[in-house]
Formats: sequence, C-alpha cells, structure tokens
Amino acid sequence: MSDDATVQPRVLAMVLAGGEGSRLYPLTSHRSKPSVPFGGRYRIVDFVLSNFINSQIFSIYLLVQYKSQSLIEHVRRAWELSPILMGHFVTVVPPQMREGPNWFQGTSDAIYQNLNLIRLQRPGVVAVFGADHVYRMDIRQMLRFHLQRKAEVTVAALPQRLALARSFGVIDTDDRCRILEFQEKPEHPKPMPDDPERAYVSMGNYLFNTEVLIEVLEEAHRRGEKDLGKDVLPRMLASHRLYAYDFCTNVVPGTKSCEESPYWRDVGTIDAYWHAHQDLLGLEPPFDLFNPLWPIRSGPYDGPIAKVIEGNLHNSIIGAGSLVNGATVRNSMIRQEVLLEPEVQIEDCIIMDYCIIRRGSRLRRVIVDRYNVIPQNSRIGFDLNEDARRYHVDATSGIVTVPQGMRELDLVY
Repeated sequence: MSDDATVQPRVLAMVLAGGEGSRLYPLTSHRSKPSVPFGGRYRIVDFVLSNFINSQIFSIYLLVQYKSQSLIEHVRRAWELSPILMGHFVTVVPPQMREGPNWFQGTSDAIYQNLNLIRLQRPGVVAVFGADHVYRMDIRQMLRFHLQRKAEVTVAALPQRLALARSFGVIDTDDRCRILEFQEKPEHPKPMPDDPERAYVSMGNYLFNTEVLIEVLEEAHRRGEKDLGKDVLPRMLASHRLYAYDFCTNVVPGTKSCEESPYWRDVGTIDAYWHAHQDLLGLEPPFDLFNPLWPIRSGPYDGPIAKVIEGNLHNSIIGAGSLVNGATVRNSMIRQEVLLEPEVQIEDCIIMDYCIIRRGSRLRRVIVDRYNVIPQNSRIGFDLNEDARRYHVDATSGIVTVPQGMRELDLVY
C-alpha cells in the first residue's frame, strides 16, 4: 500500500458465482458458468479466487445459485484455507431466503440478501467481484487507487471494442477518473474521446466502502431495485464519489513481455471460450498460465503425469493422467485422463477430462465435454449439418460441442 494510506482497511470479498451462463450452453447444461472447466486443469472460478489469494485477501464468500453442486464440490476440494485463522476462508453461500422465498434476483439483491455476513465480518471495504472471467489482477493496486481518491465506490474498467461494449456497463469519466455517467448494456455505446472504435466498460468488479454499500443496498431494496450496474450505480452518481480504476495500469508480477497486458476475457460464449483456449498455446502465448509469481490455483490431482506412447504433437497442452497412443494432436487442449487411441486426429479442439477418443476418429474445432466416448472412425467438425443432428453447433463460429456424458468412465489403458 502507499505511504499515505497509513491504515489499510480489512477487505471482505463477495464473489458473485451464481451465473446461469446460458450463452455457454451446452457446457452449462449440468453446471454453472463459473464451474466450467478451463485450461488444462482449472475451472473459470479459479481465476478470481487466485487473484484474491495472491492479493492477500483471504476472507471470501462465494455466492452461488444455478446448478451449483459442481461448483460447491470443486471449492470443497480445492479451496479450503487454514482453519486455524479466523479471517482465512472461502465459504460457499447459497441463497438463504432470509427476506422471503426468493432466489437472488440480481447482483445487488444477492449482496443485500447477505448483508448479515458483511455486518458479521465488519470489513472496511467490500470487494464485489464476478466469477466468470479469465484474467490476472493485483487487487491491492485497485484498493490503493480507491484509498488515494477517497472514493466511496471504485469500478474496475478497461477499453473494449464498440461491438463488444454493448454487453457491459459503459463508463464516462473526467480527467481524474471520477465517473460522470454509467450506462448498463447500451444499444449504442459511447466511444472514448481519444478512441472512436472503443468504449470504456465496467469489468463487473467493484470496491465499496462498507457503510456506503449497506446504505445504498437498503435503499435499493426499498425501491425494488435488483442490479448494481443497471439500478444502483447510475443512481449513486448524484450523491456519491464513484471512480473508475483503469485495469490497463494493473501490473502483475511475473507477466512476460510476450503476453497481452492486461489480459482479460469474458468467456461467456462458445466462440469466446474457444478463442481464450487458443490464447494459452504457443511458445509466446498472449496469456501464459505458467507464472510462479502469480499462480492460478486449483484442486490437487493425485493421478499420474501424462504419457505419450507415440504420436505427433504440435502446439498443444496435454493434461495430467492422459495417454496419447499413436494420435496426432494440433493446436488443442487435452485435459486430465483423456485417452487418444491410434490414428486419432485432433485439431483446434478442447477435449475435457475423462474422455476416450477411439481409433481412427478425426475431430476439428470441437469441444468435447467430460465423460464422453467418441466412437471409432467418427468425423466431427467436417459436416456441420450432420453434426447438428447429434451435437450442438455454435451459430456464430461453427464450433461443435459434444455435451457432457451422463456417467463417469473407467479408463482402461
């Protein structure tokens, strides 16, 4: 922290992890969006949780809702912090329905329904973050900005192309970063003054002074308001000090010169999810998951390392416990305990855990969800009309997704 911030307030994290993720269907047919696997061994939620832990913020409530069992089990296995330190916890919080028989009705309503937890912890600042983005962030730098500006609310923001900005809250600021206008998902986003092709958008990550948060959420509840970006933040502009923290200034230790800085992706569609995986590949990837100074953490794995009997591997990641036996793999992500039989060809694919790809099969631009067996000599990704009869074909990108299998597989090599 900076020298002028003599007393660092205690920060409590409230992570919104209840997203339904309908645009990621069928990957979200059995799980919530934050629980969707990502990379060789992670879930999407691991990125925000790792950012908090690496930023030395150890008090975290994870608010869940839709199809939450997969996420609950993952957090139980992967994110148990020291039980002997009272302020070190990652606790899953389903809807408690303390205010009536309703689930969370929106982002502000989700926090409002859990004000008792905030009062119990008595933090100086509450960090309200989403759980469904892929990025690294030193949250301490955002907190420093919040304290230096004497802000009551700070919104993390970054430029986005106008076509993408329609899906976010669009921000206008003065030259000291104070927010003058906040538009939630406008049809015609206002471009940045110095860049007509991009708009300044909210990342959905906020720092609130605790007393201010309690005050505005109680008022929002009386008004029937449910959402922070749509309802609460625009109304606060006339009465509170709201600032935008430029995520482009955030410096994460260990970031390589070849990486896109800062890297942040909303992986809310099949197309975006696939492209984000491509960003992990290559000798100098735009987003390198190997960073010992800022690790992305996940659950432990007790199985063996990957094994290659023979095969042709090009620019791909092979997860632990997987076996490549005479297959060709190009530009692909192979997660844990996958079996690739002889004469299999995998190109530009994501193959999730516990799958078997039988002999002679060819897959191109395909996502295979967990627990699947692809029959011998299958062809997927070459005839989209035929694929659409059996699988899900993304209308935007043409990427084929094989939905999750219904039972676990006993992989016999």
